[in-house]
Amino acid sequence: MTRQLVLVHGRSQQQLDSDDLKKSWIDAFCSGLEKNGLDLPIDESDIRFPYYGDTLHDLVSGIDEDQIAEVVVKGDGDNSAEAEFARQMIEEIRNAASITDEDVREAAGSDSLEKGWQNWEWVQNVLEVLDQRLPGASKLTVALATKDVYAYLRNPGFQGVIDRGVSAAITAGVETVVVGHSLGSVVSYNLLVRDGKRLGWKVPLYVTLGSPLAVKVIKQLLSPIKHPTCVEHWFNAMDKRDIVSLYALDETHFPVDPAIENKTDVDNFTDNRHGIAGYLSDKVVAKRIYDALTA
Repeated sequence: MTRQLVLVHGRSQQQLDSDDLKKSWIDAFCSGLEKNGLDLPIDESDIRFPYYGDTLHDLVSGIDEDQIAEVVVKGDGDNSAEAEFARQMIEEIRNAASITDEDVREAAGSDSLEKGWQNWEWVQNVLEVLDQRLPGASKLTVALATKDVYAYLRNPGFQGVIDRGVSAAITAGVETVVVGHSLGSVVSYNLLVRDGKRLGWKVPLYVTLGSPLAVKVIKQLLSPIKHPTCVEHWFNAMDKRDIVSLYALDETHFPVDPAIENKTDVDNFTDNRHGIAGYLSDKVVAKRIYDALTA
């Protein structure tokens, strides 16, 4: 029986519809295959692309793009927990990028700028320095990533809509290669751990791309972390400049047994170093998926 491929997306900055977004993923994969002298090994009908872009869009509907970061980080009485989650994630990114208090004050042009996550001017300048240190690490990218992950992990209604769509794409007993990008890696991981064995899923290869799974505040919400029992092998790829992925899924940051294979030298050509086109078109990433589909 032909193996199937399930692609689990994150947020598309291009606001593409389901057909166009699926095509962009397949085109990027084919680009990576071409670098190996290979063609798409399965029919496109065996590639499943559960789409929940409209659900993600609704999260920030009605909020001006320039204000999204401020809305997420400031929070209000109804979403203070989400704001705290965002602040912790940004603080972790700041530490990983070795940004000091002095760097932030220099960016602000003020030696007396009050430090603290309740001070929006402080947060703005943290994000400004991140953008300077890691080109593409815009405040919009960071804010949307934190909002998406928090909503999925802490909002049962939001999670349920996404989970039902992704679960329906995986057929019990059929060997299926699963690829998750960004939020899609959090979604797919959660489902594979929680439901994979019970639903009879067989995953010879699980691929995570640009994954934020190793970020501490995310791990805490997924605890205890484990290797999905329905997954034979787990391959993770990242660009070290990708502000969303932050850490490799290695024994230091995501210790599971069996260990995850990591590729940390992807040269993601997209503006924020996080786009799916820059991952699926990677020669090694594409070959690993191809090999799993043709084994």
